[in-house]
Amino acid sequence: MNNNHNQTGTNRDSQVEQELNGLRRQYEQLRDRKVRTEEAVAQLSHQLETLKQQAEAEYGTSDLKELQQLLEEKRKQNEEVVAKYREHIQQMQGDLAQVENAVEGD
Repeated sequence: MNNNHNQTGTNRDSQVEQELNGLRRQYEQLRDRKVRTEEAVAQLSHQLETLKQQAEAEYGTSDLKELQQLLEEKRKQNEEVVAKYREHIQQMQGDLAQVENAVEGD
C-alpha cells in the first residue's frame, strides 16, 4: 500500500515537472517576443522621427492634416496644369487641321 502511494506521488511530481518545463519554454518564447517587439517599436519610432524631420524640412510641417491639405492643393494644381496642356494640344490640333485644309483646298 505504501509503495502504491509513492508511485502516485512520483507520478504527480513528474506531471508537475513537465508542466513547469512547458511553462518555462512558454516564458522564454514570450520574453523573446517581447524583446523583438520592443526592438521593432524602437526602430519604428526612430523612422517616424526621421520622417517627421524630413516633412518639416521639405513641407514646413509634419502635421498629418496640414500635409493632407498640401497634397490636395498639389493635386488641384496638377489637374489645372493638365487641363491647360490639354487645351493647348487641342488648339494645336485645330490649327494644324486648318493649315491642312487650306493646303488641300489650294
